[in-house]
Amino acid sequence: AALMELIRTADVLVTNIRPDAMARLNLDYEQLAQSHPRLIYASLVGYSQAGPYAARPAYDDLIQGATGIAHSYMVASGEPAYIPSAMADRAVGLAAATAVLAAVVERERSGMGQKVEVPMFETMTSLVMGDHMGGLVFDPPLDQGGNARHLSPNRRPYETKDGYICVLVYNDGQWRRFFKAIGRPEMPDADPRFATFSTRIEHIDDIYAELSDILKTRATSEWLELFSEFDLPAMPMHSFASLMEDPHLKATGFFESIEHPTEGTIRQMAVATAFSRTPAEIQCLAPQPNQHAYEVLRETGLSDEAIDQLCSDGAFGSAADIPSEHNGPVRNSQKN
Repeated sequence: AALMELIRTADVLVTNIRPDAMARLNLDYEQLAQSHPRLIYASLVGYSQAGPYAARPAYDDLIQGATGIAHSYMVASGEPAYIPSAMADRAVGLAAATAVLAAVVERERSGMGQKVEVPMFETMTSLVMGDHMGGLVFDPPLDQGGNARHLSPNRRPYETKDGYICVLVYNDGQWRRFFKAIGRPEMPDADPRFATFSTRIEHIDDIYAELSDILKTRATSEWLELFSEFDLPAMPMHSFASLMEDPHLKATGFFESIEHPTEGTIRQMAVATAFSRTPAEIQCLAPQPNQHAYEVLRETGLSDEAIDQLCSDGAFGSAADIPSEHNGPVRNSQKN
């Protein structure tokens, strides 16, 4: 009953529970839409519910493997691998946010809500194959797919005299400036492999191998200074720790130290997107489990005693998960 009261005034319901389970709880879109026709119902699922994988569980690792990401590592380096980050989870979350906002805009025009289904498998397939369809676009196929530059084993951070550097010399002008910077301005004309974009892609492994050999001849700081002088794309290869000391991020205040009421001094990241009229900032700390249970449920008109009873009945999991100071507001939480 408390959940239905929250839904009554909600713009969007987001769920990553499998649709069959939501239906058993009488919380599927078809039932809710009857009494809440303006509700946008975002169902984040592993696979399209129109296909044979509909009921399967999905996790980031599975989706990375199923959509060609692991295969791309095998083509490039000989061994399949996952991106060492929950990239599919995060990418699909961003896709879901975009889809929800599109539905909000449409509702402003039509006055009607709708169900928005965002499947991990199909979303990541679209993302990966946008780069790697290649000759598979055609029927019959021209090749087995794959972007040659992305899959080159020499597309990687390059070793320098004292570390590594990330460099992408890409278009004709950049290659001419690069060879001028190292004192070999004749190379684009003398070696046809470097002459045009097409010939570079045709010989991309050789091109990147040559670049790799050249970059070993100087220190990272020397290369960064030279690339800056000749307007060539380059960045240091950061570790997780050194990234937090990056001078640009320090200048923009991206990492901020704050005082947490239970954890002491912690560092958090700023909102990366800049809004000219309505600047965004972190409004409250990441909550502990169920920290906002009382605050949210009070909006439905429930008394603290009624919420206490829900807690005792196990509605929020273990009663120990409810912070003892539940009656107090969280830092600026009304803006959360």
